[in-house]
Amino acid sequence: MEAPEGGGGGPAARGPEGQPAPEARVHFRVARFIMEAGVKLGMRSIPIATACTIYHKFFCETNLDAYDPYLIAMSSIYLAGKVEEQHLRTRDIINVSNRYFNPSGEPLELDSRFWELRDSIVQCELLMLRVLRFQVSFQHPHKNWLNRHSWQRTPVAVTAWALLRDSYHGALCLRFQAQHIAVAVLYLALQVYGVEVPAEVEAEKPWWQVFNDDLTKPIIDNIVSDLIQIYTMDTEIP
Repeated sequence: MEAPEGGGGGPAARGPEGQPAPEARVHFRVARFIMEAGVKLGMRSIPIATACTIYHKFFCETNLDAYDPYLIAMSSIYLAGKVEEQHLRTRDIINVSNRYFNPSGEPLELDSRFWELRDSIVQCELLMLRVLRFQVSFQHPHKNWLNRHSWQRTPVAVTAWALLRDSYHGALCLRFQAQHIAVAVLYLALQVYGVEVPAEVEAEKPWWQVFNDDLTKPIIDNIVSDLIQIYTMDTEIP
């Protein structure tokens, strides 16, 4: 039985005194690593979103203390490349990850250490597939919009896209429907710019409900609240 939409603590949970829970801090940092490594690997937005989702979903099924989160992240990137048909070489993932953690260091030599890490990524991929019961295809909010490049010069669109990207620092992708997240980030972007939707007052129902009949204002508020928590965490975590 699935939890009600927006329910559960998830990686974005807060601890005592409103501080991010220790697990949330770890997941935030690792999600940031996935995004930055994905960009350096030339991954498109959807594969990066899939990698983040695989990572978050894996740790919803397992204990953080049982696995190295960065190894899980590297395997998530590798697996997401296969799922979204943007195949990546393990060597490239390892080199980009090594540069991420050792900016001034030399690339890894093709020695026993390299091959052990490569084997770990591949074996970890198999483990993740079993834990996730091979359910690694997801519907992302991105697919509910027009092509990004067709309206990238619109400030509201650029902001909404940035909000959507940053949402993957937490587990919104698991807690809410993709269509709901897509509309909620657009709602927040319009609020940020103070844009009013024409004829909204005269309309029979709110503009955001046109996209999805089962979307409600409390759901939007919950998504926006979680997004704000993510940005708050960004200021608290170096």
